[in-house]
Amino acid sequence: MLDGQTEDMLIRLLIATILGGLIGIERGRGDRPAGMRTHILVCTGSALLMLVSIYGIGTVDRQWDAARIAAQVVSGIGFLGAGTIIHEGLSVRGLTTAASLWMVAAIGLAVGCGMITIAVITTIITLITLITLHNFEKRFVTLDSVERHFLRVVAKNTPNSMINIMDYLQDAGVKVRTLNIKSNTVQKTIVLELALKVTKDKDLDKIIAGLNDKNEVVSLEHVR
Repeated sequence: MLDGQTEDMLIRLLIATILGGLIGIERGRGDRPAGMRTHILVCTGSALLMLVSIYGIGTVDRQWDAARIAAQVVSGIGFLGAGTIIHEGLSVRGLTTAASLWMVAAIGLAVGCGMITIAVITTIITLITLITLHNFEKRFVTLDSVERHFLRVVAKNTPNSMINIMDYLQDAGVKVRTLNIKSNTVQKTIVLELALKVTKDKDLDKIIAGLNDKNEVVSLEHVR
């Protein structure tokens, strides 16, 4: 038979598994880098480490500070979260999933401490944020007067090629958010990867056509 303390710890681990799984299900629906299994493992593992800190080491060493392990969990989860962030050209995906992993780690620590009500409420808030506010955010972005676009321009590797392209975009009223340059010494070309902010009153197709007609430009790809 299990004693009362062991039963309480097992219940906390089970609760952490359920709460982490709920958030993981939402992430897994959209084919995210980290799904249900990852979120369950992070949440349950965090709860277990908190339990070990309180009921394991804490009972042996009365001077032990249970917050030490919690602090290490918070620091360590950053490495796992970074692994879910994917760079696709100039765009970045996985930031929300990285944040959800950080959140389930915090939920697991709360469950391990016995703060069940707080952990449940935090899980509900997290799910509302991920599910409901996602649609709201999409609507809000569409109402924005600025659109974001990505261009991949292959240009001749001459001293003024990049300057002329940037001047053209500036004159057209297009703001360059980020610029990445790659050089191809064999073909004597440079590749410009540009993240652009374009107001909706601009005719982007006309701007791109004008850029494509410039002598410096070898080829151009518009990533929508």
